[in-house]
Amino acid sequence: METWEVSVSDDRAEQRTCLICGDRATGLHYGIISCEGCKGFFKRSICNKRVYRCSRDKNCVMSRKQRNRCQYCRLLKCLQMGMNRKAIREDGMPGGRNKSIGPVQISEEEIERIMSGQEFEEEANHWSNHGDSDHSSPGNRASESNQPSPGSTLSSSRSVELNGFMAFREQYVGMSVPPHYQYIPHLFSYSGHSPLLPPQARSLDPQSYSLIHQLVSAEDLEPLGTPMLIEDGYAVTQAELFALLCRLADELLFRQIAWIKKLPFFCELSIKDYTCLLSSTWQELILLSSLTVYSKQIFGELADVTAKYSPSDEELHRFSDEGMEVIERLIYLYHKFHQLKVSNEEYACMKAINFLNQDIRGLTSASQLEQLNKRYWYICQDFTEYKYTHQPNRFPDLMMCLPEIRYIAGKMVNVPLEQLPLLFKVVLHSCKTSVGQE
Repeated sequence: METWEVSVSDDRAEQRTCLICGDRATGLHYGIISCEGCKGFFKRSICNKRVYRCSRDKNCVMSRKQRNRCQYCRLLKCLQMGMNRKAIREDGMPGGRNKSIGPVQISEEEIERIMSGQEFEEEANHWSNHGDSDHSSPGNRASESNQPSPGSTLSSSRSVELNGFMAFREQYVGMSVPPHYQYIPHLFSYSGHSPLLPPQARSLDPQSYSLIHQLVSAEDLEPLGTPMLIEDGYAVTQAELFALLCRLADELLFRQIAWIKKLPFFCELSIKDYTCLLSSTWQELILLSSLTVYSKQIFGELADVTAKYSPSDEELHRFSDEGMEVIERLIYLYHKFHQLKVSNEEYACMKAINFLNQDIRGLTSASQLEQLNKRYWYICQDFTEYKYTHQPNRFPDLMMCLPEIRYIAGKMVNVPLEQLPLLFKVVLHSCKTSVGQE
């Protein structure tokens, strides 16, 4: 009887929790799903330009009961999970600026500058040298035409903002907006008890359908070709399992390269930008595809192979805390995707949105990437609202999986390679067992 199975409580899989401390979340705040406490803490920290210190190893546990013990690690996790400081209003009043869509991905270097206070000093020097600004700098991601962002909240002057939203949406999706589109709720105002119009029959715009069809056509949805069949009674070694994981990663990476060349917007960006995007997101793309379109093979055939691998006592003893965190988050994310039953169309949109990350350093066409990102953001929203009329929270639920994937992919880089076979064995065994018991 194997006793090392890792499980996740049913409560966490069923209710929406803060990505920072695990407390009950109240909605999307500054780009990620979080509680009121972490929302307020992040806003105060950024507005007041706070610089904290950690008395331990900068890796303190964040939970509802312990989140106030270390302000440094709490702010660090806010930034790592994608909280967008540029969405905070500069006057400190309620309501966000929301110039960016959803969470942001920033480099470790930029996080360090924020945590050390260097970023605040640089901003102060910038404004003292240049005076007041119209906030249209690239760092604020505001367009020169001053159009509203897809993440902007509904204001009291609803008619003015909705007209702007319709014009903005038309700019990125490239089509006229039917009358009933004015009631599409913004991501930041989604609620299970929304005061907006109740679900009603609607159709999917032809151009949205065409773009989604092109994205799905670019995908290789055929089963993975890497052999994963092991004869009964064969004991798989750590080296053999590691070699199999490498071959699977090679095939999945090759499919991502082929996917890029088939994208409907392939000719709109430079090869340099595509290389930059792929080198920064390939782990996230592989993880997303493994949890969705290839999940039957990964959690079926590959799980059967890992079941034939028995880790030694030394491997179990030396397994890192970072690896345990990755295991817990992967299991949670698997259950989330299993619950959502992500369609090929949604997967294709999520993948494009994650890939088109304008915050990656070294890009030559960041503004163009931002427009493409917004286009597919809207298209994904259109599709989910059209196909899943009675699931008003489905679209934000899907989008909130993306920062979690980015976080896990970033953490997996720090897991020692020799621990990956055990990590996959635990994750696949736990997920397969839990699903089998449903």
